[in-house]
Amino acid sequence: MIKIFKKITKSIAVLLGIVVLFSCSNDSKKVRDFLVDKNLPVGTAKDVYHVYKDSGRITSKLITPLMLDFSNRNAHPYSKFPDGIKIINFTNKIDSVTITGDFALNYSRTSISEIIGNVVVINHKDKSRLETEQLFWDEKTKYFISEKAFKLTKDSDTIYGIGFESKDDLTKHLAKKTVGKLETLED
Repeated sequence: MIKIFKKITKSIAVLLGIVVLFSCSNDSKKVRDFLVDKNLPVGTAKDVYHVYKDSGRITSKLITPLMLDFSNRNAHPYSKFPDGIKIINFTNKIDSVTITGDFALNYSRTSISEIIGNVVVINHKDKSRLETEQLFWDEKTKYFISEKAFKLTKDSDTIYGIGFESKDDLTKHLAKKTVGKLETLED
């Protein structure tokens, strides 16, 4: 009697397993919609080391321990870098500008990136360094904007303030609400 009961139980379990397997479908649109509804990424990448090239020349590198891909969003697809990011831009094969931060979002449709937490931008050529807590980077126009407190260190002076705009190599900058010793040239 016990043997028959075990066989019936196993048969029912196998039958239920087969029903579950055959009821699944591989409709990728349904899967993407499910991920959007649950606010889940469509892809995850760990220990990312991505090299960008233009005409065979390396133009920049992106390094991050974790990247979450939310490109399945209809209105604003984005990539999320919750464990920090490091971007190295190159000019003529020389490491020219390095950008680091604790967290980042990159919106693919607008090419705008937001970098948050211990943001540091270093121009290795002229040895200037920007430190702030939040920075917006327009990759199309190659322009930085921050409305947070900042510290800009150059060879001859250090500028503190709240609100900053500049080209993405820290040249031609506009510093708002500034304090500190500044060197200027008069024409």
